[in-house]
Amino acid sequence: MTDVLDTLGIFDATASLPEQVVAAAERTRGTAGLPDREDIENVVVLGMGGSGIAGDILLATAAPFMPVPVVVVKSYIPPAFVSDTSLVFAISFSGDTEETVEAAAEAAVQGAKVVVVSAGGELERMAESWGAAYVAVPTDGIPMPRVGLGAMAIPPLVVLEEIGLFAGATEWIELAVAQLRRRRDSLLRPNNLAIELARRLGRTIPLIHGGGAVGQTAGSRWRTQVNENAKAPAFSSTQPELCHNEICGWGQHGDVTRQLFTLVNLRHDHEHPQLSRRVELVADMMREVVAGIEEVRAEGEGELAQLLDLILVGDFTSFHLAAQEGIDPGPIPALDEIKSRLAEERQL
Repeated sequence: MTDVLDTLGIFDATASLPEQVVAAAERTRGTAGLPDREDIENVVVLGMGGSGIAGDILLATAAPFMPVPVVVVKSYIPPAFVSDTSLVFAISFSGDTEETVEAAAEAAVQGAKVVVVSAGGELERMAESWGAAYVAVPTDGIPMPRVGLGAMAIPPLVVLEEIGLFAGATEWIELAVAQLRRRRDSLLRPNNLAIELARRLGRTIPLIHGGGAVGQTAGSRWRTQVNENAKAPAFSSTQPELCHNEICGWGQHGDVTRQLFTLVNLRHDHEHPQLSRRVELVADMMREVVAGIEEVRAEGEGELAQLLDLILVGDFTSFHLAAQEGIDPGPIPALDEIKSRLAEERQL
C-alpha cells in the first residue's frame, strides 16, 4: 500500500500478524501465578472492541475442546456465577478500558483467579496488587488495539494449555502461523484477493454472513474492521440463526437493497452439512435483492488457522476499501469523542 494515506502504519502492523502470533506464544509460555487445573470449573473472558475479540476467538477455537464452559463478557459486570473456581481473563490493550477494568475488579472481589493480558494501565496495577498472573502486550509495532490481534488472542490459548484445559494449543498455533504466512504473502502481491474484493464491493455496504462460531467471529471482525478502517457501515449475521429471522426482511425493498448491499459469505471447512446447505439457499433467495454475492473460503488446517485466515483477508479488504476513498485507516475520531465525553462527565 505505497503512496496511500496511513499515518499510523496500520497496514504494515497487520501484515506482521504471523510474527506477532509467534512472539505472543513465546512470551506467554512459563507465565507465573497460574492456577491449578483442579481448581477451575469455568472460564470467563472480559474484553471490549479490538481486545475483546480475543474472547470470541477463544470461544470459537478452544471452547469446543475444553472440559469446562467458557463465557465471553463485553460489559461492566461479570456473571453472578463467578467465584473462586473461575478463571477470568481480563484483556485490554491499554489496560484502562473502563468496562474491562470494572468487570475485572468485581470478578476479583467474587474470588476469581484472574489472568491479565494488557500493555500496562490500571489492569497491570491491579494484577500486581492481587498477585495475579500477568501477560504483557508489547506496544512496539502495534499502534492500535485492532492490529494487536495476535498479541492479545494467543496468550489465553497458551495459558489454557499450560493449565491443562486446552491440550494441543501449541500445534494449532503453529498451523495457524503457517497459513497466515501463506495468506499474508498472497495478499501483498499485486491484484490480490483483497484488492479485487474491495473493488467489487465499491461503495456498497457489506452484509457479511458466517456460519457457526468460526464464521460468526470472522464476520464480526470483518464488520468492525470496515467500520474502523474504512469508516463505513457494514453488518454481519450468523448462520443458521439468520435463517430463522433476518431472511424474512429481504425482498420487500429489493429495488433499494440491490443498490446498497453486497452479500459476503465467509466459508470454512468446519461448517455443519446443513449449515452449508442453508448458505446456498439464502444466496439463491437474495441474489435478486443485493448488488452482488461474494464468497471467501478459509484455508489452513484447524479452526484457529481458518478463523485467522478469514480475519486476515477481511483486514486487508478493509484497508483497500479505505484506500479507494482516500481514507486514513488509523484514526478513530468517533470513538475518541465518546471516550472524551464520558471522561468529562465523570469529572463533573
